[in-house]
Amino acid sequence: MDKFIYKKSAGITALSASITDFKYKRHAHQEYAIGVTLRGIQHFHLDGSLQLSYQNGVMLFNPEQTHDGMAHDETGLDYVMLYIDPQLFLDVTGKKDIARFSTPIVYNHALEQKILNLSNAIFSEKDESLCSELLLSLMDSLFQSNISTSNRSHNDLIRKAKDMLHTNLENVLKLDEISKELNLSKFQFIRLFKAQTGITPYQYFLNCKVEYAKQLIEKNRDVYSAVAECGFVDLTHLNKHFKSVYGTTAYEYMLNLS
Repeated sequence: MDKFIYKKSAGITALSASITDFKYKRHAHQEYAIGVTLRGIQHFHLDGSLQLSYQNGVMLFNPEQTHDGMAHDETGLDYVMLYIDPQLFLDVTGKKDIARFSTPIVYNHALEQKILNLSNAIFSEKDESLCSELLLSLMDSLFQSNISTSNRSHNDLIRKAKDMLHTNLENVLKLDEISKELNLSKFQFIRLFKAQTGITPYQYFLNCKVEYAKQLIEKNRDVYSAVAECGFVDLTHLNKHFKSVYGTTAYEYMLNLS
């Protein structure tokens, strides 16, 4: 049976997941995503390449890095993930520039244990001060083992397009207006956007709407206000897209955070 449990503390969202049949659609998060495969094999595509994280594998996703995800075989998969906002990442590390993970999977026992220590503290509802200290310890290990501080800049046109998408999440996606602003045809824009990000503008727009809905649910504990503010037709519409990204419905997510 597929199971997804989310908890949040000290600005970090922790996920404990157990899946057999569930498959994530291609999506990207605004946060860093750092996790450990506990059982089975995590099967995902990242930057056009198939990745397999075996038991004890540490998975490292950069912000806005498009990926999918599933169990590699019928035996299923258990794993934990931590989602860390880029600004929190900078605050903890004291860096001025966003860092990038240089490889998506590593096998490092010390790093694995620090991820598990932090996720266990969040799920056990330990004090935020302890969670913050464990986060600092984890960040120190990341910089010692698997961080590249080079910041590959996004294509200027795509960055401008993303900014336009983010400022209109409550509305219907208007490709004609965006492509006109960028001085591209609609089809040139779609092709360029997918080449740069790995997903279409529409998929990215939906992902952003879902992520914004998640933030509103965390803030207000009200799924219906999230439906309205994010421009979803109804709760069923939100739940459909929310589950494709987070593995659980918006309402179930809200209950797990309470």
